[in-house]
Amino acid sequence: MRLYAYVLEGRDLCVEDSYVKLQLGKFKSKTRVLRRSRNPVWNEEFAFRVHDVGGELILSVLHHDDDSGFFNSSNELVGRVRIPVSAVLAKENQTLPPTWFSLERGRSGKFISKEYGKILLTISLHGRSQDTTADHPLYAHSRVKTRDFKEWEGLVESEDIVSSNTSTWKVPEGKQLMKAIASRLEKLLGKNEETSKMDDSSEVSSIPSDYEDCIEEQRPSCCSFEEAIELMQSRNGEQEMPENLQGGILLDQTYIVASKVLNMLLFAPNSQFRQDLAELQRTTNMKEGPWTWKSGALSCLTRVVSYTQAATKLVKAVDALEEQTYIKADGREFAVLVNVDTPDVPYGNSFKVELLYKIMPGPELSSGEESSHLVVSWGLSFSQNTIMRGMIEGGARQGLKESFDQFANLLAQNFKTLGSIDSLDKDQMLATLQTEQQSDWELATEYFGNFTVVSAFFMVIYILVHILLSVRSEQQGLEFSGLDLPDSFGELITCGILVIQLERVYAMILHFVQARFQRGSDHGVKAQGDGWVLTVALIEGINLASLDSTGLSDPYVVFTCNGKTRTSSVKLQTHDPQWNEILEFDAMEEPPAVLDVEVFDFDGPFDEAASLGHAEINFLRHTSTELADMWVSLEGKLAQSSQSKLHLRIFLDNNNGVETIKEYLAKMEKEVGKKITLQSPHRNSTFLALFGLPPEEFLINDFTCYLKRKVPLQGRLFLSARIVGFYANLFGHKTKFFFLWEDIEDIQVHPPSLASLGSPSLVIILRKGRGLDARHGAKSQDEEGRLKFYFQSFVSFNVASRTIMALWRTRTLTPEQKAQIADEQQDEDGSSLLLEDPGSVFNVEEAKMSKVYSAELPIDIKSLMEMFDGGNLEHKIMEKSGYLNYKATGWETVKPDLYERHLCFKFNRHVSIFGGEVTCTQKKSPIGNDNGWILNEVMALHDIPFGDHFRVHFRYQIENFGLAPGKCKCEVHMEILWLKSTVFQQRITRNITEKFTSRLKEIIELVEREALLNCPQDSSP
Repeated sequence: MRLYAYVLEGRDLCVEDSYVKLQLGKFKSKTRVLRRSRNPVWNEEFAFRVHDVGGELILSVLHHDDDSGFFNSSNELVGRVRIPVSAVLAKENQTLPPTWFSLERGRSGKFISKEYGKILLTISLHGRSQDTTADHPLYAHSRVKTRDFKEWEGLVESEDIVSSNTSTWKVPEGKQLMKAIASRLEKLLGKNEETSKMDDSSEVSSIPSDYEDCIEEQRPSCCSFEEAIELMQSRNGEQEMPENLQGGILLDQTYIVASKVLNMLLFAPNSQFRQDLAELQRTTNMKEGPWTWKSGALSCLTRVVSYTQAATKLVKAVDALEEQTYIKADGREFAVLVNVDTPDVPYGNSFKVELLYKIMPGPELSSGEESSHLVVSWGLSFSQNTIMRGMIEGGARQGLKESFDQFANLLAQNFKTLGSIDSLDKDQMLATLQTEQQSDWELATEYFGNFTVVSAFFMVIYILVHILLSVRSEQQGLEFSGLDLPDSFGELITCGILVIQLERVYAMILHFVQARFQRGSDHGVKAQGDGWVLTVALIEGINLASLDSTGLSDPYVVFTCNGKTRTSSVKLQTHDPQWNEILEFDAMEEPPAVLDVEVFDFDGPFDEAASLGHAEINFLRHTSTELADMWVSLEGKLAQSSQSKLHLRIFLDNNNGVETIKEYLAKMEKEVGKKITLQSPHRNSTFLALFGLPPEEFLINDFTCYLKRKVPLQGRLFLSARIVGFYANLFGHKTKFFFLWEDIEDIQVHPPSLASLGSPSLVIILRKGRGLDARHGAKSQDEEGRLKFYFQSFVSFNVASRTIMALWRTRTLTPEQKAQIADEQQDEDGSSLLLEDPGSVFNVEEAKMSKVYSAELPIDIKSLMEMFDGGNLEHKIMEKSGYLNYKATGWETVKPDLYERHLCFKFNRHVSIFGGEVTCTQKKSPIGNDNGWILNEVMALHDIPFGDHFRVHFRYQIENFGLAPGKCKCEVHMEILWLKSTVFQQRITRNITEKFTSRLKEIIELVEREALLNCPQDSSP
């Protein structure tokens, strides 16, 4: 880039015999001396190469004194003008029209006049693309002079270019002004007055200044951008693609678009993408020069782009200059080298940033669409050594990373990325999954096409043919009519092999039939409600562990998210199961943070099912693209030794849009007692970029506070729907971490103390083994391995603590607790706990029931019936027996001598590995003559495998023991009523009967013990 300065004339100078000295950086030049004139006319042009757009052009008017002595200075300063290069750069067409500038006060005391005169100048900046003669109307002749100044009277005067705002310069219309100047010069060129009076010894400065090298050959671009690219392709078609720059890769992504189209989007003149990017990054004053040819060893296209970068926390807004040069353009592959000059940043004169854009054709797609591969690398070019090199590289790396993150996000909005969820949406992927299922005949052929079945088949055929061809033999040995025994050891061995083979074939047929007719209760069930809907496609598993000697297992998978579970079907006798099942979770109010996955070996719903492996999927650690198709490695001794994996496709959608977020915030407002507003998109996107979170996350609030460690660190505590995050930046040293709400075990409030600077402290304690990525922010770790975080000095501690506690409670409440709160708010009764039609179940005949318990108890009927009255004893017994969240309604009269109530509870993990919810309906009626009670109970088990296939019916008969007063007899009968058929009916019946028999015995023994302990207290006065 060159700067052209035109020194036209001076007016009202305080001296005669003057000349002008020009300096830009370390380069200098000067005009000739004009004698005996206070209104000199120079009309001279000077060209300077610009190395720093932050520099300034200094024009000094000096007095030439021929009478000065040998030791005296002959160049006395009259005044000077300073013009920043950036001020010219900001002008339209990068040209400063002819403008009068007042001379600054000279530092020498020789001239005491307050008015030092004015000087008329015009300045322009031109990149390598502009012709040095054609584009400058004043470039006609450097020795043209005139004494008629009326043509210049309309020009605006500027008092001080440094102190005045360049945006306030007022100039007449550029085209009319240039025409007037050109017309005036044509008149001046025809004159030949007083040239002999000029000092012939002065230099002719129409030639560029003495430091300038030869001007490169340049051609203005008279064709379109597309034509210029094609022309470059014809000239440099064999140019190789350059290597990536040494700084590293900023962007490496494949887009579903032709490389030629992507090149046009990024580098075509007036690109809408560049304008959108400038608006996103708050870049101002962006000006693009035209693409022009630069001749050299290889002809190439180049242009200059100038703009003002937005201010940051550490650096003010600065001007930047980009020189973009095409290195390669063959129609399919493009390489553009960009040199970025930012002289206004600290040490900006010592380095330049280099960026290399490489656009190459991407892989072929099955859809037939074209793709392109974009790689952006960077590097630094230092013009001089500096001890701050490391700091400069670190700052540049961080700034470029943030800038190109925005670049990539905006580009992804214009074109689909290869491998992203947008390229193959959820419905297409799930539809593809369902079409991948094989028919029964295909599965049968694959399953039975093995050596065991084939050999057994041929052996049976062979023996049948042998029997048909054989002649009936006489009875031998111990044989008799109807009994034909083997006549040799060979026949005996053959019969044994045939029996073993047939047994194995029978087992295989049984397993195949069970696998084909068994379906999981949650497969294909559509999600209900509005909010965050989680869809899990369970494809397959490989290398699943086995506890059987056969090396095969009966695996099924349980998914748990936000307290809700979904269960897959059971696959029999396999270590590489193929599920191809779709499981949907009902809509949730807040986005889920973690999905727990566990694989079990099925052996009855109440057994301590053996775990074959487990995994935890953190939605905040994976992008939607990764979740859309992922292999999950299972943890656990068995799984790790077998290298077990599951193939999943996970989709998280918000089917109610921003309304879901607003409803969630409205609920939080009731908990906090303070208005919570929806954060702006810019603030929320900044928060997401700061912690690297997925786009569905949303910021709720943030607070200024101190993180207490060895030294208190001031920063901001961010609260979102799924995380608690902290960020601090102390003199460039950044501290950043976050953990999930589910990771928190307890939150404590410590009173003010000297150590906390008189402020209450909020202590967050994580669960053991959780939040390990955030351990650098923890103050301590207790003996159990729990991390503790101390936060203090909140601006409003009450607001901060209430908000944190409310969000934590919301995320950690069980679904039952949430349902209870909702019921209380809506004044609903307990009708949701009733069975749909339990009356038909109570009509089962006692003869069909099995007696599972019978005992004579040393307590009376009244003491035993306290187990069914809903009092403290009942709740105490049930809690000890492993029944959680036990709730019971009061007894209601259905009809004379018939009472009914409803129960709801949940098994703990020691009773059932599934921990499913249980709802019961109980009916009781007295035995004649007040001799006792008959109580019927129907139990429904939820959230367990095959729980919707059956109901459990108990019949309690409690009556007086006539032989001994104060004693009673208790008998319990049980029956499992099947609502749907299943091949596991016998196994489930056996498992439930065994479990409940032991549970009933344990419960009644606890009642007996409590009743006996309370007897002395009851008898005391």
